Amino acid sequence: MVFKRLLGSLGVGGPAVDTVLDPGPVVPGGVLSGHVQLTGGDVDFTIEHVTLELVARVETEHEDGESEGALVFHRHVVGGQFTLAAGEHRGVPFSFPVPWETPITELYGQGLGIVLGVRTELGVASARDKSDLDPLTVRPLPVQEAVLEALGQLGFGFKSADLERGHIGGTGQQLPFYQEIELTPSPRYAHEVNEIELTFLAGPAGVEVVLEADKRGGLFSGGQDVLTRYTVGHHEAARPDWNTEVDGWIRRLVENRGAHGGYGTHDPYGQQHGYEGAYGGHGGHGGYGGHDKHDDHGHRSGPGIGTAVAAGAAGLAVGVVGGMVAAEVVDEIGDFFEGDEEDDGGDEG
Repeated sequence: MVFKRLLGSLGVGGPAVDTVLDPGPVVPGGVLSGHVQLTGGDVDFTIEHVTLELVARVETEHEDGESEGALVFHRHVVGGQFTLAAGEHRGVPFSFPVPWETPITELYGQGLGIVLGVRTELGVASARDKSDLDPLTVRPLPVQEAVLEALGQLGFGFKSADLERGHIGGTGQQLPFYQEIELTPSPRYAHEVNEIELTFLAGPAGVEVVLEADKRGGLFSGGQDVLTRYTVGHHEAARPDWNTEVDGWIRRLVENRGAHGGYGTHDPYGQQHGYEGAYGGHGGHGGYGGHDKHDDHGHRSGPGIGTAVAAGAAGLAVGVVGGMVAAEVVDEIGDFFEGDEEDDGGDEG
């Protein structure tokens, strides 16, 4: 719980709402559970609905730069159509799945600087008020963790992570934004690559892994971005050779000589195919604005709040600079989301 306030649209004497999430992080596609605690006001109120919204802080590119804003990417009605008597205490339990593409906010228990929130909305007397707001913590799926662990074992380091509004062409992306995890290259590839950007797009059957390399320029050529994509089934998480597999992905990505990037895939799950050439099928913006990842190869994302650094031999064990992630997310999540929202991506359950 971060905030507990009276229902502002009804003024003093209105109901109070306090949403409590069950302890522990969720995983993409997993179940978010808890309860909404309502306390009646000075008079009886008819609660038309109790709705939980999942909200993300997302970067949006413009012609003159970029900005950050809050975006609702999922809604779920957890109760409603009842009378809350004056002074009554009533709990509304909830349990519902979060979207598969929900970004991860922590790795090995430490925050990545990604801001997600669960906001409670009450519908009372034909008015809506967004009140209680809680941070949402999401840990990786087993396949995502296996890939990240392999990258750490191979010597890649965590640089930063953010959420970019837009669409990755040629993928099955569903949400109006995607997560970029920026990695410093391992010593083996440091002379060829400035950084690697990693995006996970999870679904019921597996995870699409999108890799983008910012390649260094040569004596007679400029740098370029190259891309590749692989799809891995959830059942492959326990495979013993992830280091070899991921190193092969990186090697093919870095060695790719296509004019506009490379593109590879496991299709169907576990069957590898690939080719060199342009990364096609941009897919547009899906009506969400922002940018298509593959229309803007010159874009380099900067670090956000709580930029984390470094990795150890045991994997991408994130070291948070000065504890900024935990402190700033808790202190600023309310100010950031309050009165700053877009409802483009919401699905109502």
